[in-house]
Amino acid sequence: MTCRAFPHSAGVAAAAGLALLALAAAPLRAETRFGYIDSGRIFIEYAAAKEAQARFDRQVQGWRDEAVENEKTVNQLRAEVRDQSPILSSLKRQEKEEALQKAISDYERFIQDVWGPQGRATQENDRATSDLVRLIRTAVEKVAGEKNLNLVLDAASGVIIYADKTLDVTADVLTELNAAAPGATGR
Repeated sequence: MTCRAFPHSAGVAAAAGLALLALAAAPLRAETRFGYIDSGRIFIEYAAAKEAQARFDRQVQGWRDEAVENEKTVNQLRAEVRDQSPILSSLKRQEKEEALQKAISDYERFIQDVWGPQGRATQENDRATSDLVRLIRTAVEKVAGEKNLNLVLDAASGVIIYADKTLDVTADVLTELNAAAPGATGR
């Protein structure tokens, strides 16, 4: 399981950076309070995260074991085709080759079904992570309320985890952008 709780991508980081620049450029209320979390540490130390990681690791190990067994079957059939081909009738040789092709196809399908972009490993990781993210966000919102924080950042990724809605200046920025757009009337 990977720490996808607070995704770090160029788009998210850029959005967070823009939000911080907007906040830094605007005069902050004297009572604006910031806090941060370290999601990496939370995923290491939070018992539920460790349990989810252990469950995921066991599941992945089961898939790896199954893949190894499928690969052994392919290798065994490949060796049989190679070693027995000269002594088999054409019908038996064709049957062996078809069995080998089916085993290869089954193995490749299994690998794709489990580890492909939309595979079971990705889906299970996303499910487990989203459950943890929901719990973490709830805890962050509670602590932010108790500590009168207006903004909570994630030190591990630089993403805003919690923000008081009164800090949202998106509408003001859109108004400014639209007013300054070519062809805008009045200003």
